[in-house]
Amino acid sequence: MQDSVINKRWIDELNKYPEKYDIHQLHQVYPDEKIDVQAEQRLIEQYSKIVFQFPFYWFNCPPFFKKWLDEVLTYGWAYGSKSGYKVAGKKIALALSVGIDEHEYSGSGKYKYTLDQLTTPFELTFEYIKADYHPFFAYYGIELNASSEWIEKSVPLYMDFLESL
Repeated sequence: MQDSVINKRWIDELNKYPEKYDIHQLHQVYPDEKIDVQAEQRLIEQYSKIVFQFPFYWFNCPPFFKKWLDEVLTYGWAYGSKSGYKVAGKKIALALSVGIDEHEYSGSGKYKYTLDQLTTPFELTFEYIKADYHPFFAYYGIELNASSEWIEKSVPLYMDFLESL
């Protein structure tokens, strides 16, 4: 995240509305990547809407977010028991900054698959734990056009997406 100009810009915008948005940056909270699972679970339990924001690269999420999913979404808390399913019913969505243009994510494009197809594991994960998964927000083409104008165009689109949840 520290290298992603567009994600920094989105966070800066969200920080303007502290009464509306709580931002939890994993790398800032856990610079050693040792996750306090119970603290993360308590945090998730506090909210009815959760958006996971990250740069989409190597056709996936950053490795630390994957580690977070593996460690926090545990049996007995997120799924698999009567007392589990603590995320059930919570609105969950992804907000992705994507390097390449959208048309490259198609059957006839460079990457052969749509972003919908490539993010299916996230959808299945959140459906498995009975969360209310919503379609993702994606802003494409940042590798090709990292101008401040291009980045600024994304801000109202992202804010509209968040308001629509």
